[in-house]
Amino acid sequence: MQERLAEGTVHHLADDMRTAIEADDATRDLWQSLTPLGRNEFICWVEDAKQDKTRAKRIGRTLEELLEGKRRPCCWAGCIHRTDKPPSAWQQAVLIDKKKR
Repeated sequence: MQERLAEGTVHHLADDMRTAIEADDATRDLWQSLTPLGRNEFICWVEDAKQDKTRAKRIGRTLEELLEGKRRPCCWAGCIHRTDKPPSAWQQAVLIDKKKR
């Protein structure tokens, strides 16, 4: 029996992302080797998608990036939902203030 697929520090895996990761043993092993913060970044990036099409692309890209050896999503500013540290100035200006408009 395989161990339960690990999740992030703030975010939890949705069924579509869990299914995609569990479909391939190599991808599953790479996912399990990430830190909780690394997993959280990938999950947050996928959850941030506004459209189903974008979400599906990001799940696919997550699998590709894992196989490429990446430990965090490429071109992602970071999870703004974490409570253990304040958002960086860049996150505040680009991700948070922009969403208020």
